[in-house]
Amino acid sequence: MRKFPMTRRAFAAAAGAALAASLGLASAQAQEIDKLHFLIPGGAGGGWDGTARGTGEALTKAGLVGSASYENMSGGGGGKAIAHLIETAEKQEGTLMVNSTPIVIRSLQGVFPQSFRDLTPIASTIGDYAAMVVNKDSDVQDFAGLVAAYNADPTNVAIGGGSVAGGMDHLVAALVMKGTGAEPTAVKYIPYDAGGKAMAGLLSGEIKALSTGFGEAIELAKQGEVRILCVTSMDRLDAAPDVPTCDEAGSKGTQFVNWRGFFAAPGLSEEKKAAYVDALKKMYDTPEWETVRARNGWVNIYNPDAEFVGFLETQEKQIGDLMKELGFL
Repeated sequence: MRKFPMTRRAFAAAAGAALAASLGLASAQAQEIDKLHFLIPGGAGGGWDGTARGTGEALTKAGLVGSASYENMSGGGGGKAIAHLIETAEKQEGTLMVNSTPIVIRSLQGVFPQSFRDLTPIASTIGDYAAMVVNKDSDVQDFAGLVAAYNADPTNVAIGGGSVAGGMDHLVAALVMKGTGAEPTAVKYIPYDAGGKAMAGLLSGEIKALSTGFGEAIELAKQGEVRILCVTSMDRLDAAPDVPTCDEAGSKGTQFVNWRGFFAAPGLSEEKKAAYVDALKKMYDTPEWETVRARNGWVNIYNPDAEFVGFLETQEKQIGDLMKELGFL
C-alpha cells in the first residue's frame, strides 16, 4: 500500500485532536463529583456558611465538582443538622456537612447526644483565628481599653458571639480575659445564632464587643465598620498586619485557631469518601481556592480521613481539660 506523507495542516489537525482528547480525559478524571450538596448547621453570614459557600465556589470554578447547592439548617447549636444527616443517611451520599471546633465542644457539653464518631469525617480544610472586635464608634480604642472596662465592671461589658453560652466564642472570650489575669468566668456573654447575627448585634450597639472568627471580621474592618482589637495567633496575620496579636496586646500566651472541615453521613462508601478527600486535596493547588482563602484570611489546615479522626480525638481531650478549668464542664 502506498503511504502518503502527512501535510503540515493534517499533522496540526491530528495533533490538535489528540490534545483535545487528552484534555477531555484529564477534565473527566478531575471532575469525579457531578453534584455536591452542602449542609450548613447555622444561619447565613456565619463562619460555617462562608466556609461551605467558599469551598463550593472554589470546587466548581476549578472544575473539580460539577455543581454545588447549599442548605442552611439552624437549631440546637448545630445538633439539628447533625441529627438530620444521621437520620437520612441513606439519601445523603451526595452531601457534605460543614462543621468546626463547636462539634467537639457541644458534644462534650451534651448540647446534642451525637459526636463526630457518629458521622464520616472527611477532612479539616482551614483554620480561622479568633478576634476581639468592637464597633467603629465604640469608646474602646484598643484591647487595653476593653480590659480596663472589663476589670472595672464586667457586667457592663457585654461580649457577644455566634455560638451558644459556653460555646466556642464564649470560650475564646474567657480565654482572652484569662490571659490578662482577669476573672474568665465573669464574662457577660450574649449568644447569637451564627456570626452574621452576632456582627449585626455589634453594629447596632446591642453588645460592647464581639468574639468572632477573624475571617468574619476582616472585610468589615477594611471597610471601616469595625475595629479588630486583637487576633488569637502568635504572629500577626498578613491579611491585617496592623492588628496586634492578643498575646502582644496583653493576653499572655493566648492562642486559638478554629478548624473548619467537612463530614459526610454515616455509612458512606469508601469509594465516595475517597472521591471527596481527593477533590478537597486537589482544591488547594487551584488559583480559585487561593482567591477564596486570601479573601477570608483563612489558614490552610488539611487533615484527611484517619488523620482528621486523630486530630479530633486530640482536640476533644485538650478542650475538655480546658473547659473544666474554666468551669464550663
